[in-house]
Amino acid sequence: GDFIAIRPRHVMTHDNTGAVIPKFRSIGATRLADAQQPVFALDHDIQNTSAKNMAKYHGIEQFAQTHGSRFYPAGRGIAHQVLVEEGLAWPGSMVVGSDSHSNMYGGVGCLGTPVVRTDAAAIWATAQTWWQAPPVARVELRGALPPGVVGKDVIVALCALFSHDEVLNHAVEFVGAGAHALPIEDRLAISNMTTEWGALAGLFAVDDVTLRWYESCAARPRATVSADAVAALRASVEAEPSRWIADRDAAYAKHLWLDLESLTPHVSGPDSVKVATPLAALERRRVSINKAYIVSCVNSRAKDLREAADVIRAVQNARPNSPVRAADGVAWYVAAASSQVMADAQASGDWQVLVDAGAKTLPPGCGPCIGLGVGLLEDGEVGISATNRNYKGRMGSKKAHTYLSSPAVVAASAIQGFICSPATAVSGAIDSAAADTRS
Repeated sequence: GDFIAIRPRHVMTHDNTGAVIPKFRSIGATRLADAQQPVFALDHDIQNTSAKNMAKYHGIEQFAQTHGSRFYPAGRGIAHQVLVEEGLAWPGSMVVGSDSHSNMYGGVGCLGTPVVRTDAAAIWATAQTWWQAPPVARVELRGALPPGVVGKDVIVALCALFSHDEVLNHAVEFVGAGAHALPIEDRLAISNMTTEWGALAGLFAVDDVTLRWYESCAARPRATVSADAVAALRASVEAEPSRWIADRDAAYAKHLWLDLESLTPHVSGPDSVKVATPLAALERRRVSINKAYIVSCVNSRAKDLREAADVIRAVQNARPNSPVRAADGVAWYVAAASSQVMADAQASGDWQVLVDAGAKTLPPGCGPCIGLGVGLLEDGEVGISATNRNYKGRMGSKKAHTYLSSPAVVAASAIQGFICSPATAVSGAIDSAAADTRS
Protein backbone atom coordinates (compact mmCIF):
# COMPACT_ATOMS: atom_id res chain seq x y z
CA GLY A 1 0.00 0.00 0.00
CA ASP A 2 0.94 3.61 -0.55
CA PHE A 3 2.51 5.68 2.19
CA ILE A 4 0.31 8.64 3.01
CA ALA A 5 0.57 11.66 5.29
CA ILE A 6 -2.40 11.99 7.62
CA ARG A 7 -3.62 14.46 10.20
CA PRO A 8 -5.72 12.47 12.70
CA ARG A 9 -8.67 14.20 14.33
CA HIS A 10 -7.27 13.12 17.70
CA VAL A 11 -4.40 11.16 19.19
CA MET A 12 -5.10 9.43 22.48
CA THR A 13 -2.63 8.45 25.16
CA HIS A 14 -3.49 7.05 28.60
CA ASP A 15 -1.21 6.16 31.49
CA ASN A 16 1.55 5.84 28.91
CA THR A 17 1.42 9.61 28.45
CA GLY A 18 4.12 9.62 31.11
CA ALA A 19 6.38 7.74 28.69
CA VAL A 20 5.42 9.83 25.65
CA ILE A 21 6.27 13.17 27.30
CA PRO A 22 10.05 12.52 27.44
CA LYS A 23 9.98 11.28 23.82
CA PHE A 24 8.23 14.52 22.85
CA ARG A 25 10.89 16.56 24.62
CA SER A 26 13.75 14.48 23.26
CA ILE A 27 12.96 15.55 19.69
CA GLY A 28 13.30 19.19 20.76
CA ALA A 29 9.59 19.95 20.84
CA THR A 30 8.34 22.49 23.37
CA ARG A 31 4.74 23.08 22.27
CA LEU A 32 1.93 21.04 20.81
CA ALA A 33 1.23 21.69 17.14
CA ASP A 34 -2.51 21.49 17.86
CA ALA A 35 -3.45 21.52 21.53
CA GLN A 36 -6.96 20.20 20.77
CA GLN A 37 -5.66 17.12 18.97
CA PRO A 38 -4.16 15.17 21.91
CA VAL A 39 -6.49 13.52 24.42
CA PHE A 40 -5.13 12.29 27.76
CA ALA A 41 -7.19 9.76 29.72
CA LEU A 42 -5.96 7.89 32.79
CA ASP A 43 -7.37 4.38 32.93
CA HIS A 44 -4.84 1.56 33.27
CA ASP A 45 -3.43 1.54 36.79
CA ILE A 46 -6.05 3.60 38.57
CA GLN A 47 -6.24 1.30 41.60
CA ASN A 48 -2.61 2.06 42.34
CA THR A 49 -2.50 4.91 44.87
CA SER A 50 1.22 4.71 45.55
CA ALA A 51 3.14 7.96 45.75
CA LYS A 52 5.01 7.06 42.54
CA ASN A 53 1.85 6.48 40.52
CA MET A 54 0.12 9.54 41.95
CA ALA A 55 3.14 11.64 41.01
CA LYS A 56 3.00 10.27 37.46
CA TYR A 57 -0.71 11.02 37.18
CA HIS A 58 -0.18 14.53 38.54
CA GLY A 59 2.60 15.13 36.02
CA ILE A 60 0.33 14.07 33.15
CA GLU A 61 -2.45 16.34 34.35
CA GLN A 62 -0.05 19.28 34.69
CA PHE A 63 1.26 18.68 31.16
CA ALA A 64 -2.30 18.71 29.82
CA GLN A 65 -3.13 21.90 31.70
CA THR A 66 0.06 23.63 30.57
CA HIS A 67 -0.72 22.94 26.93
CA GLY A 68 -4.50 23.40 27.13
CA SER A 69 -5.39 19.86 26.07
CA ARG A 70 -8.24 17.58 27.05
CA PHE A 71 -7.59 15.56 30.19
CA TYR A 72 -9.78 12.89 31.78
CA PRO A 73 -8.73 11.82 35.28
CA ALA A 74 -8.69 8.37 36.82
CA GLY A 75 -12.27 7.26 37.39
CA ARG A 76 -13.77 8.89 34.29
CA GLY A 77 -13.41 5.62 32.44
CA ILE A 78 -11.45 3.58 29.95
CA ALA A 79 -9.99 5.90 27.32
CA HIS A 80 -11.62 4.22 24.33
CA GLN A 81 -15.07 4.41 25.91
CA VAL A 82 -14.50 8.02 26.95
CA LEU A 83 -13.52 9.05 23.41
CA VAL A 84 -16.73 7.54 22.04
CA GLU A 85 -18.93 9.04 24.77
CA GLU A 86 -17.39 12.48 24.42
CA GLY A 87 -17.84 12.56 20.63
CA LEU A 88 -14.09 12.65 20.04
CA ALA A 89 -13.99 9.41 18.07
CA TRP A 90 -16.38 10.85 15.50
CA PRO A 91 -17.98 9.15 12.47
CA GLY A 92 -16.15 9.83 9.23
CA SER A 93 -12.91 10.87 10.92
CA MET A 94 -9.66 9.12 11.79
CA VAL A 95 -8.49 8.85 15.39
CA VAL A 96 -5.30 7.15 16.51
CA GLY A 97 -4.36 5.99 19.97
CA SER A 98 -1.25 4.75 21.68
CA ASP A 99 -3.11 1.58 22.62
CA SER A 100 -3.76 -1.55 20.59
CA HIS A 101 -7.54 -1.45 21.06
CA SER A 102 -7.96 1.87 19.28
CA ASN A 103 -9.61 -0.25 16.57
CA MET A 104 -12.76 0.07 18.71
CA TYR A 105 -13.66 3.45 17.24
CA GLY A 106 -14.62 1.66 14.03
CA GLY A 107 -17.83 0.63 15.74
CA VAL A 108 -19.15 4.18 15.31
CA GLY A 109 -17.76 4.64 11.82
CA CYS A 110 -14.55 6.32 12.94
CA LEU A 111 -11.35 4.86 11.50
CA GLY A 112 -9.40 3.95 14.63
CA THR A 113 -5.94 2.44 14.62
CA PRO A 114 -3.04 2.21 17.07
CA VAL A 115 0.26 4.08 16.96
CA VAL A 116 3.41 3.54 19.00
CA ARG A 117 4.55 6.03 21.61
CA THR A 118 7.22 7.59 19.40
CA ASP A 119 4.62 8.26 16.71
CA ALA A 120 2.29 9.76 19.33
CA ALA A 121 5.05 12.15 20.38
CA ALA A 122 5.67 13.11 16.75
CA ILE A 123 1.97 13.82 16.24
CA TRP A 124 1.99 16.08 19.30
CA ALA A 125 4.86 18.01 17.73
CA THR A 126 3.66 18.13 14.10
CA ALA A 127 -0.07 17.21 14.16
CA GLN A 128 0.71 14.72 11.40
CA THR A 129 1.97 11.20 10.93
CA TRP A 130 2.35 8.69 8.13
CA TRP A 131 0.43 5.54 7.45
CA GLN A 132 0.91 2.78 4.95
CA ALA A 133 -2.49 2.10 3.44
CA PRO A 134 -3.27 -1.51 4.37
CA PRO A 135 -5.03 -4.14 2.30
CA VAL A 136 -8.76 -4.21 3.00
CA ALA A 137 -10.72 -7.33 3.91
CA ARG A 138 -14.46 -7.24 3.23
CA VAL A 139 -16.26 -9.22 5.92
CA GLU A 140 -19.92 -9.82 5.18
CA LEU A 141 -22.20 -10.57 8.11
CA ARG A 142 -25.27 -12.34 6.73
CA GLY A 143 -28.65 -12.71 8.40
CA ALA A 144 -29.51 -11.74 11.96
CA LEU A 145 -28.24 -12.92 15.33
CA PRO A 146 -30.46 -15.45 17.13
CA PRO A 147 -31.71 -14.57 20.62
CA GLY A 148 -28.95 -14.88 23.21
CA VAL A 149 -26.15 -14.40 20.70
CA VAL A 150 -24.30 -11.07 20.79
CA GLY A 151 -21.44 -9.20 19.18
CA LYS A 152 -18.87 -10.88 21.43
CA ASP A 153 -19.90 -14.25 19.99
CA VAL A 154 -19.41 -12.88 16.48
CA ILE A 155 -15.83 -11.76 16.99
CA VAL A 156 -14.89 -14.79 19.12
CA ALA A 157 -16.13 -17.02 16.30
CA LEU A 158 -14.33 -14.99 13.62
CA CYS A 159 -11.02 -15.14 15.52
CA ALA A 160 -11.28 -18.93 15.70
CA LEU A 161 -12.76 -19.65 12.27
CA PHE A 162 -10.20 -17.51 10.44
CA SER A 163 -7.22 -18.21 12.68
CA HIS A 164 -4.42 -18.35 10.12
CA ASP A 165 -3.64 -14.64 9.81
CA GLU A 166 -6.26 -14.08 7.12
CA VAL A 167 -6.71 -10.44 8.19
CA LEU A 168 -3.27 -9.79 9.66
CA ASN A 169 -2.35 -6.12 9.12
CA HIS A 170 -5.55 -5.56 7.13
CA ALA A 171 -8.27 -3.00 7.59
CA VAL A 172 -11.51 -4.91 8.02
CA GLU A 173 -14.72 -3.49 6.58
CA PHE A 174 -17.89 -5.05 8.00
CA VAL A 175 -20.78 -5.11 5.55
CA GLY A 176 -24.08 -6.89 4.97
CA ALA A 177 -27.55 -6.95 6.46
CA GLY A 178 -26.21 -8.54 9.62
CA ALA A 179 -23.74 -5.70 10.18
CA HIS A 180 -26.44 -3.05 9.77
CA ALA A 181 -28.73 -4.87 12.21
CA LEU A 182 -26.21 -4.83 15.04
CA PRO A 183 -26.61 -2.27 17.84
CA ILE A 184 -23.72 0.11 18.41
CA GLU A 185 -22.59 -1.70 21.57
CA ASP A 186 -22.11 -4.93 19.61
CA ARG A 187 -20.31 -3.10 16.82
CA LEU A 188 -17.92 -1.56 19.35
CA ALA A 189 -17.20 -5.00 20.83
CA ILE A 190 -16.51 -6.50 17.41
CA SER A 191 -14.29 -3.61 16.27
CA ASN A 192 -12.44 -3.71 19.59
CA MET A 193 -11.44 -7.33 19.15
CA THR A 194 -10.40 -7.01 15.53
CA THR A 195 -7.12 -6.26 17.29
CA GLU A 196 -6.99 -9.85 18.54
CA TRP A 197 -7.93 -10.99 15.04
CA GLY A 198 -4.75 -9.30 13.78
CA ALA A 199 -6.31 -6.35 11.97
CA LEU A 200 -5.13 -2.74 11.99
CA ALA A 201 -8.71 -1.43 11.96
CA GLY A 202 -12.27 -2.74 11.99
CA LEU A 203 -14.82 -0.38 10.47
CA PHE A 204 -18.61 -0.36 10.34
CA ALA A 205 -20.48 2.01 8.02
CA VAL A 206 -22.32 5.00 9.40
CA ASP A 207 -26.01 4.19 9.05
CA ASP A 208 -29.33 5.00 10.67
CA VAL A 209 -28.45 2.84 13.68
CA THR A 210 -25.36 5.00 14.20
CA LEU A 211 -27.28 8.23 13.79
CA ARG A 212 -30.09 7.23 16.16
CA TRP A 213 -27.52 6.19 18.76
CA TYR A 214 -25.84 9.60 18.59
CA GLU A 215 -29.20 11.33 18.73
CA SER A 216 -29.97 9.46 21.94
CA CYS A 217 -26.58 10.52 23.32
CA ALA A 218 -27.28 14.16 22.48
CA ALA A 219 -30.66 13.96 24.22
CA ARG A 220 -29.14 12.85 27.53
CA PRO A 221 -29.13 15.22 30.50
CA ARG A 222 -25.71 16.90 30.61
CA ALA A 223 -24.97 15.45 27.17
CA THR A 224 -21.33 15.24 26.16
CA VAL A 225 -22.25 15.11 22.46
CA SER A 226 -23.53 18.23 20.72
CA ALA A 227 -27.06 18.02 19.29
CA ASP A 228 -26.01 20.44 16.55
CA ALA A 229 -23.07 18.23 15.58
CA VAL A 230 -25.32 15.18 15.45
CA ALA A 231 -27.89 17.02 13.33
CA ALA A 232 -25.12 18.08 10.93
CA LEU A 233 -23.90 14.48 10.77
CA ARG A 234 -27.36 13.21 9.83
CA ALA A 235 -27.76 15.95 7.23
CA SER A 236 -24.43 15.02 5.66
CA VAL A 237 -25.22 11.29 5.57
CA GLU A 238 -28.66 11.89 4.06
CA ALA A 239 -27.49 14.52 1.55
CA GLU A 240 -24.49 12.58 0.26
CA PRO A 241 -24.97 8.89 1.15
CA SER A 242 -22.32 7.79 -1.34
CA ARG A 243 -19.66 9.53 0.76
CA TRP A 244 -20.47 7.26 3.69
CA ILE A 245 -20.22 3.87 2.00
CA ALA A 246 -17.52 2.11 0.02
CA ASP A 247 -17.21 2.96 -3.67
CA ARG A 248 -18.97 0.57 -6.02
CA ASP A 249 -15.64 -0.34 -7.62
CA ALA A 250 -13.74 -0.64 -4.34
CA ALA A 251 -11.02 -3.27 -4.49
CA TYR A 252 -10.59 -5.76 -1.65
CA ALA A 253 -7.70 -8.03 -0.83
CA LYS A 254 -10.13 -10.74 0.27
CA HIS A 255 -13.78 -11.47 0.98
CA LEU A 256 -14.93 -13.39 4.06
CA TRP A 257 -18.45 -14.04 5.32
CA LEU A 258 -20.23 -15.36 8.39
CA ASP A 259 -23.82 -16.58 8.62
CA LEU A 260 -25.10 -14.97 11.81
CA GLU A 261 -28.31 -16.99 11.84
CA SER A 262 -26.33 -20.20 12.34
CA LEU A 263 -24.16 -18.74 15.11
CA THR A 264 -24.50 -19.92 18.70
CA PRO A 265 -22.81 -18.55 21.83
CA HIS A 266 -19.09 -19.31 21.75
CA VAL A 267 -16.35 -19.31 24.36
CA SER A 268 -12.75 -18.48 23.51
CA GLY A 269 -9.86 -20.41 24.97
CA PRO A 270 -8.39 -21.44 27.15
CA ASP A 271 -5.42 -19.14 26.76
CA SER A 272 -5.86 -18.28 23.07
CA VAL A 273 -8.37 -16.39 20.95
CA LYS A 274 -7.60 -18.75 18.08
CA VAL A 275 -9.48 -21.51 19.90
CA ALA A 276 -13.23 -21.27 20.43
CA THR A 277 -15.86 -23.81 21.40
CA PRO A 278 -19.65 -23.62 21.11
CA LEU A 279 -20.93 -22.97 24.61
CA ALA A 280 -23.40 -25.85 24.39
CA ALA A 281 -20.52 -28.27 23.89
CA LEU A 282 -18.19 -26.68 26.42
CA GLU A 283 -20.66 -26.66 29.28
CA ARG A 284 -20.96 -30.44 29.13
CA ARG A 285 -17.34 -30.54 30.30
CA ARG A 286 -18.31 -28.63 33.45
CA VAL A 287 -15.16 -26.50 33.45
CA SER A 288 -14.97 -25.21 37.02
CA ILE A 289 -14.00 -21.59 37.55
CA ASN A 290 -12.40 -19.66 40.39
CA LYS A 291 -12.92 -16.13 39.10
CA ALA A 292 -15.33 -14.34 36.80
CA TYR A 293 -14.93 -10.87 35.27
CA ILE A 294 -17.11 -8.31 33.54
CA VAL A 295 -14.56 -5.56 32.98
CA SER A 296 -12.70 -3.82 30.11
CA CYS A 297 -13.33 -1.70 27.02
CA VAL A 298 -14.88 -4.55 25.04
CA ASN A 299 -17.80 -5.58 27.25
CA SER A 300 -18.54 -3.31 30.19
CA ARG A 301 -21.08 -0.96 28.66
CA ALA A 302 -24.62 -0.48 29.97
CA LYS A 303 -26.04 -3.06 27.57
CA ASP A 304 -23.49 -5.62 28.77
CA LEU A 305 -24.25 -4.99 32.43
CA ARG A 306 -27.98 -5.17 31.72
CA GLU A 307 -27.62 -8.54 29.99
CA ALA A 308 -25.63 -9.88 32.93
CA ALA A 309 -28.18 -8.52 35.41
CA ASP A 310 -31.02 -10.05 33.38
CA VAL A 311 -29.42 -13.46 33.87
CA ILE A 312 -29.48 -12.92 37.64
CA ARG A 313 -33.10 -11.78 37.48
CA ALA A 314 -34.09 -14.86 35.48
CA VAL A 315 -32.33 -17.18 37.92
CA GLN A 316 -33.97 -15.38 40.85
CA ASN A 317 -37.40 -15.79 39.27
CA ALA A 318 -36.71 -19.50 38.91
CA ARG A 319 -35.57 -19.73 42.54
CA PRO A 320 -37.83 -17.28 44.36
CA ASN A 321 -37.15 -18.70 47.80
CA SER A 322 -33.36 -18.47 47.81
CA PRO A 323 -31.06 -15.51 47.11
CA VAL A 324 -28.95 -15.80 43.99
CA ARG A 325 -25.26 -15.45 44.72
CA ALA A 326 -21.97 -16.35 43.08
CA ALA A 327 -21.16 -20.01 43.69
CA ASP A 328 -18.98 -20.95 46.65
CA GLY A 329 -15.33 -20.47 45.79
CA VAL A 330 -16.01 -18.08 42.90
CA ALA A 331 -14.82 -14.48 43.13
CA TRP A 332 -16.71 -12.25 40.69
CA TYR A 333 -15.52 -8.79 39.65
CA VAL A 334 -17.43 -6.09 37.79
CA ALA A 335 -16.29 -2.67 36.55
CA ALA A 336 -18.14 -0.24 34.30
CA ALA A 337 -16.37 1.00 31.18
CA SER A 338 -16.88 4.59 32.32
CA SER A 339 -18.42 6.74 35.02
CA GLN A 340 -21.30 7.45 32.64
CA VAL A 341 -21.93 3.73 32.13
CA MET A 342 -21.81 3.19 35.88
CA ALA A 343 -24.33 5.97 36.48
CA ASP A 344 -26.66 4.48 33.86
CA ALA A 345 -26.36 0.99 35.36
CA GLN A 346 -27.05 2.34 38.84
CA ALA A 347 -30.08 4.28 37.63
CA SER A 348 -31.52 1.21 35.88
CA GLY A 349 -30.98 -1.00 38.92
CA ASP A 350 -28.69 -3.35 37.00
CA TRP A 351 -25.66 -2.43 39.10
CA GLN A 352 -27.39 -3.29 42.36
CA VAL A 353 -28.60 -6.61 40.96
CA LEU A 354 -25.00 -7.57 40.24
CA VAL A 355 -23.80 -6.38 43.63
CA ASP A 356 -26.56 -8.29 45.41
CA ALA A 357 -25.45 -11.40 43.54
CA GLY A 358 -21.98 -11.11 45.02
CA ALA A 359 -20.12 -9.14 42.37
CA LYS A 360 -17.16 -7.22 43.76
CA THR A 361 -17.09 -3.77 42.18
CA LEU A 362 -14.00 -2.08 40.78
CA PRO A 363 -13.59 1.52 39.59
CA PRO A 364 -14.14 2.35 35.89
CA GLY A 365 -10.84 1.34 34.35
CA CYS A 366 -8.78 -1.47 32.90
CA GLY A 367 -7.75 -3.26 36.10
CA PRO A 368 -7.56 -7.07 35.95
CA CYS A 369 -7.96 -7.13 32.16
CA ILE A 370 -4.34 -6.02 31.95
CA GLY A 371 -3.15 -7.67 35.13
CA LEU A 372 -3.31 -4.62 37.40
CA GLY A 373 -5.02 -4.12 40.74
CA VAL A 374 -7.06 -6.59 42.77
CA GLY A 375 -8.68 -9.81 41.64
CA LEU A 376 -5.92 -11.24 39.47
CA LEU A 377 -5.76 -14.92 38.58
CA GLU A 378 -3.42 -16.96 40.76
CA ASP A 379 -1.51 -20.17 40.07
CA GLY A 380 -3.78 -23.00 39.01
CA GLU A 381 -6.92 -20.90 38.85
CA VAL A 382 -9.41 -20.78 35.99
CA GLY A 383 -11.22 -17.60 35.03
CA ILE A 384 -13.99 -16.69 32.62
CA SER A 385 -13.96 -13.11 31.47
CA ALA A 386 -15.85 -10.71 29.23
CA THR A 387 -12.51 -9.13 28.26
CA ASN A 388 -10.58 -9.26 24.99
CA ARG A 389 -7.33 -11.13 25.66
CA ASN A 390 -6.62 -14.45 27.31
CA TYR A 391 -3.00 -15.31 26.63
CA LYS A 392 -1.14 -16.79 29.57
CA GLY A 393 -0.25 -14.16 32.15
CA ARG A 394 -2.54 -11.47 30.77
CA MET A 395 -4.81 -11.42 33.81
CA GLY A 396 -2.38 -12.67 36.43
CA SER A 397 -0.41 -15.87 36.79
CA LYS A 398 1.02 -17.61 33.75
CA LYS A 399 -0.03 -20.82 35.48
CA ALA A 400 -3.72 -19.87 35.32
CA HIS A 401 -6.19 -20.43 32.47
CA THR A 402 -8.57 -17.88 30.97
CA TYR A 403 -11.68 -18.24 28.84
CA LEU A 404 -13.49 -15.35 27.12
CA SER A 405 -17.24 -15.02 26.65
CA SER A 406 -20.14 -12.60 26.65
CA PRO A 407 -21.17 -10.89 29.92
CA ALA A 408 -24.33 -13.00 30.15
CA VAL A 409 -22.30 -16.21 30.05
CA VAL A 410 -19.90 -14.82 32.66
CA ALA A 411 -22.82 -14.07 34.96
CA ALA A 412 -24.35 -17.52 34.48
CA SER A 413 -20.99 -19.20 35.06
CA ALA A 414 -20.34 -17.18 38.21
CA ILE A 415 -23.66 -18.35 39.66
CA GLN A 416 -23.17 -22.01 38.75
CA GLY A 417 -19.44 -22.25 39.42
CA PHE A 418 -18.65 -23.70 36.00
CA ILE A 419 -18.81 -22.38 32.44
CA CYS A 420 -22.41 -22.59 31.35
CA SER A 421 -25.25 -20.86 29.52
CA PRO A 422 -27.85 -18.58 31.08
CA ALA A 423 -30.43 -21.29 30.37
CA THR A 424 -28.46 -23.79 32.41
CA ALA A 425 -28.11 -21.30 35.26
CA VAL A 426 -31.88 -20.80 35.25
CA SER A 427 -32.83 -24.49 35.06
CA GLY A 428 -29.93 -25.77 37.14
CA ALA A 429 -29.34 -28.56 34.62
CA ILE A 430 -27.49 -28.77 31.30
CA ASP A 431 -29.71 -29.32 28.29
CA SER A 432 -27.96 -32.39 26.86
CA ALA A 433 -30.08 -32.46 23.75
CA ALA A 434 -29.15 -28.89 22.87
CA ALA A 435 -25.50 -29.63 23.53
CA ASP A 436 -25.61 -32.64 21.21
CA THR A 437 -27.15 -30.65 18.35
CA ARG A 438 -24.84 -27.64 18.63
CA SER A 439 -21.47 -29.20 19.32
